[in-house]
Amino acid sequence: MKYWLLKSEPGVFSIDDLSKSKNQTTYWEGVRNYQARNYLREMKIGDKAIFYHNNCASICAAGICEIVKENYPDFTAFDPDDIHYDPKSRKESPTWLMVDVKYLKKFNNPVTLSGMKENKRLQKMRLLQTGNRLSVMPIAKEEFEEIVRMSL
Repeated sequence: MKYWLLKSEPGVFSIDDLSKSKNQTTYWEGVRNYQARNYLREMKIGDKAIFYHNNCASICAAGICEIVKENYPDFTAFDPDDIHYDPKSRKESPTWLMVDVKYLKKFNNPVTLSGMKENKRLQKMRLLQTGNRLSVMPIAKEEFEEIVRMSL
């Protein structure tokens, strides 16, 4: 099993939105960065992810979700009316992928970015490194567990 961090702007899609989705499951679409796309390729059913709220007043790890469907073509890339449309992506050979995620838990105590930065056990976490702006990134099992511990 691998561990991941998935970033979303809560004004667009939040941990609460995921919890209210049909079967508490949705597709994770709109990733338009090649490295992040490559990480989507690596995800397997059963992998766990920190659901991270970004680009908002309260930047934080908000909860946990699970990968429940492995990568498949991101159909939003083919829809000219969708914000994630990519005219270069073709159905026969899609450029962009998505996975399905399922809500597992919302943290009672969201773990703030500043709290993570202050935690010595998270010093090497990619999220906290300068220039790391990917919306999908791997995290170590120990980092995942430390964030969960901090939320208690």
